[in-house]
Parts: sequence; C-alpha cells; structure tokens
Amino acid sequence: MKKNQIDIVTLGCSKNLVDSELLMKQFEVNGYDCVHDSKRPQGEIAVINTCGFIETAKEESINTILEFVNRKNNGQLSKLYVMGCLSQRYKEELENEIPEVDKFYGKFNFKQLLTDLGKAEIPSCDGRRRLTTPRHYAYVKIAEGCDRHCAYCAIPLITGKHRSRPMEDILEEVRELAANGVKEVQVIEQELTYYGVDLDGKHHITELISRMADIPGVEWIRLHYAYPNQFPMDLLDVIREKPQVCKYLDVALQHISDNMLTRMRRHVTKEETMDFIRAVREKVPGIHLRTTLLVGFPGETEEDFRELMEFVRWARFERMGAFAYSHEEGTYSAKHYEDDVPEEVKQRRLDELMALQQEISTEIEAEKVGKTLKVIIDRKEGEYYVGRSEFCSPDVDPEVLVKAEKRLRVGNFYNVNITDSDEFDLYGSI
Repeated sequence: MKKNQIDIVTLGCSKNLVDSELLMKQFEVNGYDCVHDSKRPQGEIAVINTCGFIETAKEESINTILEFVNRKNNGQLSKLYVMGCLSQRYKEELENEIPEVDKFYGKFNFKQLLTDLGKAEIPSCDGRRRLTTPRHYAYVKIAEGCDRHCAYCAIPLITGKHRSRPMEDILEEVRELAANGVKEVQVIEQELTYYGVDLDGKHHITELISRMADIPGVEWIRLHYAYPNQFPMDLLDVIREKPQVCKYLDVALQHISDNMLTRMRRHVTKEETMDFIRAVREKVPGIHLRTTLLVGFPGETEEDFRELMEFVRWARFERMGAFAYSHEEGTYSAKHYEDDVPEEVKQRRLDELMALQQEISTEIEAEKVGKTLKVIIDRKEGEYYVGRSEFCSPDVDPEVLVKAEKRLRVGNFYNVNITDSDEFDLYGSI
C-alpha cells in the first residue's frame, strides 16, 4: 500500500473521464500521487467513478466496487470512495448494501471529497485537468444534462436538465490545452447540437466550433453525440469548410421504423431521418457518420427489425455501434411498456445487425487501400505504430497500423499510404 497514492478507476463514457481528470488535478496540487485505471492498484486510497446508464454498465460498476471492498477487507486499502452516475442515482441503496465504502458522492458534488480528506479545493486549478489520454488529444465537455427524455434513457434522471458551459470558458480551456501540446479536441456533450439553447433559446454550436477551429495549435476537432431532430444545418458548412474540423459526425439514431421512433419518443420520423442523412452526405462529401442503434425495445416486431436492417444497408454507416434494450427503472418505457422482447431474440437481432455492419465496414475500409491519409500516431504496440485518420475516434473506431520500420513520434501527424485493410483496421506505410 503506497502512502499518498490515490488510484482512480473510471467506468463508462468520456464525460466521466473528464470528471476524473478534474478531480485528479485537484488531488495532485494537494500533494497526492494519482494513478488512473491501474491494472495493479497499490494506493492507500481508491476512487471509483461509476456508470449507471444500462444494466451491463451498472453490473460492471458494482463488481468493480466489490473488488476494491475485498482489497480493503484484506488490508490492502485504507479508504474507498465512489462517485459518478451510479451513486448519483442509487446513493441510499448503495450505502445500505455496501457499507464498506467510506463515502458515496454523486455526479456533481465529487469535489467535496477534497474537504472530506482534509484538503482544500484550489481555485487556480478550477477547470484544469490531469489528462489521462495521450497528451496530443483531449476530451472537452461543453455541457451537462439532457432535455430530450427519450423513453429508454435514464441519463436525464441522473444528470438533470441541459446546462451549457459559457462559450468563453470552453474556448479558454481549449487554448490552454493547445498551448500544452493538445492537437486534437474531442468535443463531447449528451446532445451536442443543443448547445446554447438553454442560455438564450438559440443554437450556438456552429459559432463555438468555428471559433474553436481558429485557435492556434488545434489541428483536429471531432464532434460527438448529435441528435437528428432540429439539427443546426449550418454546422455542416463549418465541417466542410474548416480543415481543422474532422469530416466526422457521431449522431445516435437508435431506430428507423416510425413505430419504434414513436414508442421511443424520439420526435423524428423515418422520412426526416433519411432526409437528414442525405443532406449531411450532400453538404459534406466524404464525411464519416457514426451512429448507435437499439434493438429489442418493447414492441419491436420482426418487421420493425427487418426495416432497421434495410435502413443500415441503405445508409452504409462508416461507423456503427448497437446495444440491446434493458429496462431501466424510472424511465418512460419502464413505467409504460412491458419488456416483451425475449432476451434470446434481442441477442439474435443484435448479432445479425453487427454482422451486417461488419460486412459494410469491411467494404468501406477496403475502398481506402491505395489512398494516402493524414494519420496521428497514438502509440507503439509491438512491431506497429498505431494511429488514426480524421475518420476515427479513439477507442471505438478503426485504427491505422504502420510497420515500425523507422522511428515515428507519438502525437505527430504523418501521411500514410494505405496498403491493406481488414474488417475494421487499415495497414499502411509512411
């Protein structure tokens, strides 16, 4: 057990990662040594930042907490703290079920932990972070919460209403990150396209991204988690015209049949969704779209699912993830619908959908063979340098593998000639 060391474990999404990074900075200026996501935790204090989005995420969070409870019971840990979405939502239940945890914090009061450890929050570090990502890219969270209330989603129950950060605060953060060597900014928010609406009723995402692109040192900006309904179409002009803005858009669509979209309370139709995709591809030639789809929602018929498969064949998303529906207490669907799609049917549909996407991805990646792509190098792994093109977000998208025949610098951009591909990754040479 290492004195003055704090092990921090982050579960769930990149928005949680930003919270962990904010806390780590405060710990470090207070004299602690912070280790993030260590495979062999040795600190005297542990902080687990939990996810509470769907059943599998909640199970992972509970199992991780119990692993650290065992370490504490075995004398390998002095203090154990839990924060994040799971404890925001189930604080009382967790306190009763797992009393070995010294204290549970929610999603927004986690800095109280400093006071509870007898330390002070350092105002000069407010908003600053200890990056856990490679130093050349960082996630920037531009808002909290969501006003959408889709039927299946527990996030508004956890995070509350949409709250945009002031634009100048965000731009100042990006200036500081760029001054410290960050070249790629991953812009994240529960619903990115709603940015600013809570402040004055107007969409301000286009202005924000345009101004961010003009900050010296910023070479790539990537946009995550848009919504198809009321999408500010002038944002597409910025994506097309500003070379710093990656031709990449992450927009969760969930389904396509009007039956499902209505039951999910998505406030968009099949026709509107398809028109949106056509407009995006027309306004930004070469753009790569990432989406997330949901199968097994209450009332999903085989006909609904076949319609979804046909839609994926038509849309040919460059990137796609999918998950099976889980009944989340407190949500509209848990209150009003029966979870009537059997688990084995959900799994079959999920497997079919992902198998189709693997075929599409294989074809799309093969089309890049013979082309030259601008690639940023993230790391060296065995005999390869591993990087990404502008069409790839860290951790979730295909990577570009370059044989380590000569020395490359992590965090630098290189022009890579693509020589081969498989289902998800590309291979190339400088």
